[in-house]
Parts: sequence; structure tokens; C-alpha cells
Amino acid sequence: MKCLNQILLFVSITLLLMGCSATNNLTMSAVEPAPVTLSKGVTRIGIINRSLPTERNEIADKIDKILSVEGRDLDKEGAEAAIIALQEQLQQNQNLEEIVIIDALPSVRKGLGVFPTTIPWNEIESLCEHYKVDALFSLEFYDTDTKVAYTATTMQIPNDLGIAIAVPAHELTLNTLIENGWRVYDPYSRRIADELVFSDHVVSSGKGINPIKAYEAILGRKEAVLHQSKYTGMDYAQRLIPYKHRVNRDYFVRGTENFKIAQRRAQAGDWDGAAELWKLETSNTDSKVAGRACYNMAISHEINGDLDTAIDWASKSYTDYKINDALSYLNILRYRVNQQRRLEAQLSK
Repeated sequence: MKCLNQILLFVSITLLLMGCSATNNLTMSAVEPAPVTLSKGVTRIGIINRSLPTERNEIADKIDKILSVEGRDLDKEGAEAAIIALQEQLQQNQNLEEIVIIDALPSVRKGLGVFPTTIPWNEIESLCEHYKVDALFSLEFYDTDTKVAYTATTMQIPNDLGIAIAVPAHELTLNTLIENGWRVYDPYSRRIADELVFSDHVVSSGKGINPIKAYEAILGRKEAVLHQSKYTGMDYAQRLIPYKHRVNRDYFVRGTENFKIAQRRAQAGDWDGAAELWKLETSNTDSKVAGRACYNMAISHEINGDLDTAIDWASKSYTDYKINDALSYLNILRYRVNQQRRLEAQLSK
């Protein structure tokens, strides 16, 4: 009973605090520029694979030896899966005309589990000229590293009479770390347009009467690694594309009766109606109320995509009425303006 009373008290206090909050939260959609910007005129992309399967040491343990042998093929096939997925995804980009996978480049294939030194620009320019491409996407390294964990357990197997009985067994868990690094070489400006590392894990397990049988019971590990590698290639292609995401904002809902009515209008989706009431309160003789109203007017204009006017209102809220929240919001708005300019520059290419 005492525990129940404590829970009810906690819930009551939480609801009271929520009801007394001076702000309410909203989310809105924002468009960010593509993380990677290429020089104007880049329409043909070459893809190269600098990764090499990591040399595996000969280890006495049988499972480790099996993984060591399999690892080389897994690295090779995983890298190829990532590159093919990158090509297929880039081919869907309407700003690009052709995507070429460039094979047989032993002189530049040197990535062994870490970022190698960048390819000299004279070699980049020579490759681009020879294969008639404008820029190069490079898989600089690709590596899988598998950690093995054993657990003593039991498993059901049928005896000579066909009756299932519990017998001692081994459970084998393989935690495979997939790491790969990418670069984008832009010879037009002689700059590395992007450099990024992906890290992912694939966990697989199986049971058997001994470790080898437990390993043989593991299904789908290779397919899972290749599947994740494909997603890596697809994700990297998306770095050339602007993207949408949701952003959170707080607006004031306490001050006067107009704030309460405006809150209900905002909750009903009538943001213009809410702004009408906030605008009235910007001339309130109470500086705190007027400052909050100015802040909310900035929110309203951001919702409508008018970032410059939103900055004016947020600035007024801070400088004229000392609403401290407005200063951090002002910095957010200025960042959004810079991002919007980058986005417009990308879309104008």
C-alpha cells in the first residue's frame, strides 16, 4: 500500500509539473544539405577498391583457424558487395550520368584495415582522364574481425530410442565487427570531398556437442555480413543527397489568456491563428510577456520557412526583453540559414 501511494504521489507531481510548464514542445521538418558536395560539373563517377583482405595469422585453435581462412574471402566478398551497392544507388541519382567501377588497379590497392595515405593527385587525374570520369569514390579499406565466445550449456538430442535427452553442449557466439573506410577524391578542386568510417556488428550463434559442431550449426553469418556491407554502400551513396529530419522546438504557452488560446490553436494545427494572438502580445506592457510573444513569433516564422524574419523576432526577444532562451534559438536559426544557403547552392548545380 505504501509503495502504491508513493507511485501515485510521483505521478501527481509529474503531471503537476507538466501542467505548470511555461513551454510546450513541437517538432517540424527541416531539410539539410547533402553532407558531401562535389565540384560543379561532376557528373561521371569512378569507384575504386583499395581494400585488401587482411592477412590472418595461423592459429592453433581449430575455430580460429577456420575463421582465419574464411575471413579473407569474407573481406573480399564484403568489399565487392559494398561497392556494387554503392554503384547501384549512385545510378539512381539524377544529377549523375554514369557510374563506373574501375578494376585491376594493383598500384593503388593498399588499404589494410586502416586508412592508407591518400592517392597522389597526379594519379587521381590520370585515372579520371583514362576512364573518363570526373571524380573518384574509393573504398580505402574493408575489414572484418570476429571475436569468439564459448558457453557451456545443454541441448536436446534423441537417444537410440528416439527420446530427446539433455546432453552437455557448447554454445558458440561469433561477434563480427565490420569496418570500412571511404574517401571521395574531387580532382576539379584537388580536395578530399569526404572521408568516413562505418562500423557495424553482426552476431551469430549455434549449439553443438563440441565447438566444431556448434560452428557448423551457425546459419546465415556470411549472408548477414554481406547484407550489412550492401547497406554500407547504399548509405554512403546517400551522402550526395539532401535529407529531411525532424527538429524539436519549445514555444511559450504561459503569460496571458491569449497564450492559452494560442496553445490550443497550435495543438489543432492552426499556427497562423496562434501567431495572430502572439503578435498582439508583442506590445504587452509586461516585458516578460512581450519577450515570450516575440520568441513565439520567431517560431511561427520558422514553421513557415521565413528564417530571416524569424531571426529578427528572436533577436528582439533577447536584446529588448532579455529572454535568455532566445539567444540559443538565435544561434540555431543562423545555423539553419547557413545550411539553407548550402542547400540552395547544391540544388543550383
